[in-house]
Order: sequence, then structure tokens, then C-alpha cells
Amino acid sequence: MGILFVEIIEQKNDTKNNTKKRIYWGKFTMIVQKEFLNKLKDFGLNSYESKLWVALLSRGVSTAGELSDISNVPRSRAYDVLESLEKKGFVIVKIGKPIKYISVAPSEVVDRVKKKVMEDAEERNQSLSKLKDSDVLGELNLLHTEGIKLVDPTDKSGVFRGRDKAYEHLALMIKKAQKSIILVTSKEGLERKSSFLFNALRKVAKNGVEVKIFVTSNLEKEMQEDVSKFAKIKINKVKNNARFCMIDNSEILFFLTDDKSVHKSYDSAVWVEAPLFIDYFDSIFDKEWKSN
Repeated sequence: MGILFVEIIEQKNDTKNNTKKRIYWGKFTMIVQKEFLNKLKDFGLNSYESKLWVALLSRGVSTAGELSDISNVPRSRAYDVLESLEKKGFVIVKIGKPIKYISVAPSEVVDRVKKKVMEDAEERNQSLSKLKDSDVLGELNLLHTEGIKLVDPTDKSGVFRGRDKAYEHLALMIKKAQKSIILVTSKEGLERKSSFLFNALRKVAKNGVEVKIFVTSNLEKEMQEDVSKFAKIKINKVKNNARFCMIDNSEILFFLTDDKSVHKSYDSAVWVEAPLFIDYFDSIFDKEWKSN
């Protein structure tokens, strides 16, 4: 159980009879395991909100004072926290003296939270869509374009720990491509990337970007046919485990580990934007490409 209710007992000395009395108040305090509270974060609740809601669920109807005693939430905070819960649809306020609060069934709360999340997401999506065509974004892009010119060349590099992080940056690089993309990877690596990179590669290929893919072994027939629609593909006869991607001869992302020997969370990659270095790298690749 994630919740434990403990009855409050006070022990006092009876000086007259020289004995100790145990006085039962008829009240309970609530002890909630930290793990249980953490699970309630999925409802979008903070610690005080979680404690008061759970306390109210155990009572059905209660006052702020009673809930404060049960949940160990300071009474000075109970009212504003309960007001927050009411706005979120977790409780119903019963007007009277004193004001009481009625709990909403958890199953109903889940439906309300889900609906609210979807409404917020849709509203956020619409706001971002409007922002995309606004003057604000134009000004921000101008700031970035002008600002990036002032960046020291040595700062145009970064390290990505974890395959997912590296793939996210790789996808961003591909979307920005204007002229060429060179992707060197293993057969397994290409299969992993297919779910989220192929659509981006198709799109840039339609815009005239030349896409070359170098893999270490033959692909399945179906994938071979699919890749051939948007890229030139060759099998690397030199059996090595190199994995990298060059974009427009200006930036490169290369992996430091063998993807067959490490878990994806330990995979790591380095990104560098250095045209002079990449020109040399490209000349080496070009020889390998032509020899295969």
C-alpha cells in the first residue's frame, strides 16, 4: 500500500493516581510513501496537491482544516491548494459554513486530465503554427544568422551522449541540407535510422540535394529498393565500422563507438562544423566511393 492512516494518540501523566493515560482523539494522520506521490505527478499535481487530494478521496467530503490535519499540509496553504485542485477538476467546492470539499472519482479525473492535456496541446500547436509565419520568428532567425557569424570557429562543435540525442541532431542536420548528404553506416544502423530519417531524406532529395549512402553489407531487397528512390547507395568493400554523416561539405557528425558493442545509451558522437577539415575528409570518401 502507498498510503497508511495512523490514529492519533496522546499520552498524558495522571499525577493524582501516578499513572499514564492514553487519550484517543478519534483523528487520523496520513503517511504517503514517496514512490506513491511520485506516481501522482502523472496527474499534473505537486506534492501538496497530491496529499490533499488523496486525503479527500479517503474522506469523500471534508473541510480544509480536517484535510490539513490528515495530510500534514500546513493549514495556511490548504485553502489555496484546494482552490488549485478545484480549478483542475479534482474537487468540487460545497458552499456553506464551513466550506467543504467533495472528491471527484479518480476515473473521472483521468478523463478530465486527458481532455485538458489534449486541449492544451492543440492550443499550443496553433500558437506555434501562427508563430512560424510571424514577424517575430523572422526577427529571431535574423538574430541567429547574424549572431552565428560572430561565433568563434572553435565553438562550432559538440558532443552527444546517447544514440537518441545524436540521432536528433542528425535529423536536424539533414533538414538543413542544401547541396549534399553523405551517410556512412552499418546495415543495422541504416535500418534503425529508417523510421525517422528516411522521410527527411526523401524531402531534401526532392529539393535537389544529392544523397549518397555507404553501407557495410547488402541490404534486404525491399529496403534496397526503397532507399534507391531517394539516394545513391553502395556497399563498402572495406569492412570497417565507421559511422558518420557529412552535410554540404561544411559539417560532420561522426560516432566514436561500434554500435554492435555498446548499448544505445552509451553510444556517443561528435559534431563539428569546419569546412576545411571536412573538405579533406570528403576527398578521402570520394576515393572510396569511386573504388566501389
